[in-house]
Amino acid sequence: MAQRHDAYGEGFDRAVALAVADFRAIRRKGSDVPYVTHLFAVASLVGEYGGDEEQMSAAVLHDWLEDVPGAERSTLEERFGARVAGLVAALSDSVGHPKPPWRQRKERYLAHLRVAPAELKLISAADKLHNCLSIRRDFAEVGDSLWGRFTGGRDGTLWYYDAVAIALADEWSHPLSIRLRVEVDALLAEAT
Repeated sequence: MAQRHDAYGEGFDRAVALAVADFRAIRRKGSDVPYVTHLFAVASLVGEYGGDEEQMSAAVLHDWLEDVPGAERSTLEERFGARVAGLVAALSDSVGHPKPPWRQRKERYLAHLRVAPAELKLISAADKLHNCLSIRRDFAEVGDSLWGRFTGGRDGTLWYYDAVAIALADEWSHPLSIRLRVEVDALLAEAT
């Protein structure tokens, strides 16, 4: 009998369980799509593009600090270790409530992203790629009414995704960054 070599361990199982429990009732903006599908898609992209178990755990929890009431970085550190907690915190544009103004948060996140290590850029690129794919799909279905779902509206959302693709490509040449650039360019062409 061949020896079993798991692709990931119990840490990822626990991260998935926490994400499912805390995002179970949440839907994606303006749709009936369960939010957890986005978390799984991001983790899947991270794994497919070479991320390790801790990066996959951070990917499935990337919105946890921002979107789960009472979420604390210390909880992530206790359950998943300092690296996962640090990645999730670094992927969050705001962890306090009330959140700072939208544009201010996004500009601060972009500045951070430009100088972020490759292990973080991989997760952010996966997140933004899946978001971009979802926006393109929804735009094809509902047209300009889509932009009402987003705090930045049409212009702010398009600016942000273009700026993210630029920030991620700064000092990081990776197939996922290139794929994001292609999808963002397609979104810009379709929506303008």
